[in-house]
Amino acid sequence: MSLRWWVALVALIPLALSTNPGVKVKLTEKGLEYGRQLGMASIQQRLKSIKIPDMSGKERVSPIGKVRYSLSNLQVVNVGLPQSAVGLVPGTGVRLSIGNAFISLRGNWRVKYLRVIKDSGSFDLNVNGLTVATSIAIKNDETGHPEVSIAKCDAAVGSVNVKFHGGASWLYNLFRKSIGRALRNSMQKQICPLVVEAISDLNPKLKTLNVVAQVDQYAEIEYSMVSSPTVSDSYIDFGLKGEFYNIGKHQESPFSPTAFSLPPQNNNMLYMGLSAFTTNSAAFVYHKAGALSLYVTDDMIPQGSPIRLNTRTFGAFIPQIAKRFPGLMMKLMVKTAKTPVISFEPNNVTIQATGTVTAYAIQPNTTLTPLFVLNLETSVSARVFVSEVRVAGAVSLNKMSLTLGTSYVGEFQVRSLDSILQVVLKLVVIPTLNVQLAKGYPLPALGKTKLVNTQLQVLKDYILIGTDVEFTN
Repeated sequence: MSLRWWVALVALIPLALSTNPGVKVKLTEKGLEYGRQLGMASIQQRLKSIKIPDMSGKERVSPIGKVRYSLSNLQVVNVGLPQSAVGLVPGTGVRLSIGNAFISLRGNWRVKYLRVIKDSGSFDLNVNGLTVATSIAIKNDETGHPEVSIAKCDAAVGSVNVKFHGGASWLYNLFRKSIGRALRNSMQKQICPLVVEAISDLNPKLKTLNVVAQVDQYAEIEYSMVSSPTVSDSYIDFGLKGEFYNIGKHQESPFSPTAFSLPPQNNNMLYMGLSAFTTNSAAFVYHKAGALSLYVTDDMIPQGSPIRLNTRTFGAFIPQIAKRFPGLMMKLMVKTAKTPVISFEPNNVTIQATGTVTAYAIQPNTTLTPLFVLNLETSVSARVFVSEVRVAGAVSLNKMSLTLGTSYVGEFQVRSLDSILQVVLKLVVIPTLNVQLAKGYPLPALGKTKLVNTQLQVLKDYILIGTDVEFTN
């Protein structure tokens, strides 16, 4: 684990031009606290890598004169960070403080005096009262990836205690203080650079985040930041573009996101608001790609259904079909005529879709003969849920209406086909659509994460997801 949690959610990717975000993410104090717990492990590992070079010097000790000493093979034995806190600096970034920390080291000592007398042994160095105070800035790099850096770092070592082992104690006690000072200064100079390295280690990881997340063969979603993060005294807000695009072709949707605000909740680590703009941009992409179309054949109708896709069934309602094309199977092409419109109201997601149904007779040589084209207006309700780190859904039919577009078999009463089209929509089209919707599309995420204690609410113009996060190996 690393310090990545409380900056992780800046991994929400490249810069965009839109004023209002399609997706909002709020990182709460609870999320910051979880990040503090993970972050201490990273800093602790870094502090264990402190390297104090071999040291040598001389001291004048009465009455024996100059004493030359050297310290070598200094190794960190233990690092303790019993007190730490993380907080927010409004308008700036993240504040991390460490207090009452300690570091224990062990090494070897050697002295020479009166030119020929030598002595040696080992020593333990205990550093106590170590404090670190840092300010961490969050921004985007030139590629639009998130980037973190230390804006300020102050470190201080409270006390240093050196305990020598072996040799003549009366001798090394005479210059214990000067050695302690030298070791203290050497160590204090390294603390902030090591903390800076621990924070900088996040940036390569942040560059691997799903800047553009592929959904399927048709679409990808971009979570680009539309503005710098907003830091208050209790949360960080991130505004993300949250727009779907066709794979490899970033054509902007013909509509823009409207402003919305997340409610002041803090029971979870993280809150995400997915606006109707995001889902409508998905509808635009899939419609434009021709993915919202389906050929329906008789083998897709359940065997127990009395409705069959053949000229005999349709001939019962449109006699001229049975007369002109007796004993033939049929095929229906159901597709959207324009981009569906998705709306969010409290506890309700509704999709209005305009489409066409084209009926064909399948000739013995497999060629298709068009019979008629119906205009189809439908309203469906959607149930939205979170599956792993994806948001998914399922729809059910509310109502539908049919009008005649074109007939190649003469006039007929369109209403007589309502029951057949109801069966086709409920038993084939909607289940097929639900299979795709169940796969979901990726939420803003970092590395190997798992969402827990997740709750979802449908509010006016957006969906609110509240969740805690666990990092997995």
